[in-house]
Amino acid sequence: MSTKRIDTQRLMLIPFTHRIATNILRENYEELTDMGLTLGKGWPDQDAIDTMPKIMKALDLVGEPTGFESWMIISTDGMKIIGDAGFKGRPNAEGEVDIGYGIIEAERKKGYAIEAATGLANWALSQPEVKKITAKCLLDNIDSAKVLVKMGFEEIKRDDTMIYWSKQ
Repeated sequence: MSTKRIDTQRLMLIPFTHRIATNILRENYEELTDMGLTLGKGWPDQDAIDTMPKIMKALDLVGEPTGFESWMIISTDGMKIIGDAGFKGRPNAEGEVDIGYGIIEAERKKGYAIEAATGLANWALSQPEVKKITAKCLLDNIDSAKVLVKMGFEEIKRDDTMIYWSKQ
C-alpha cells in the first residue's frame, strides 16, 4: 500500500493490521503504545470490538492493508485513538466502495466523524478504480445521516431499517 496514513486538520488515520486487530481483541495495546498512541476514553468500545473479527477477515483476504479495509482514527491532540473508519473491501465491478465510521461516545459531536470520513473518501476517490462511494445508516441514526449530508452524499433509497447513500 502506497499510503501508510491519511492526515486531516485534527486527525491521523492509520490502517489496522491483522496483528493490531488481533492484539486489540486480546486487550494487548503494547504495539499501539509503542507507536506513540494512547487509548481515547472508552476505546475500544463494543462497536470497535465487534468490528475486529471483520477487520481480521478482510485482511486475511489481502495480507497487508490495501487501504480498502479499516483505519484507526487518531486525534493528533494527545495521539488518542477515538474511533475507526473504513471500507468493506476493494471496489466492486462498478467501482463502488462502501464506507463506514464510528467515533467513541466521549468524542462525538466535535466534527471528527465528518473529518475522518471526508479524509478517507478523498483518499478513495483519488484511487483510479474508485468511481463512487456508498454508505448506509439506520433510519434512526440521525447523526450519521447528518454526516453523510454534510459530506455531499445523496440519499438513494430507504427500506424498513436503513437509508442508502451515494457520492461520486
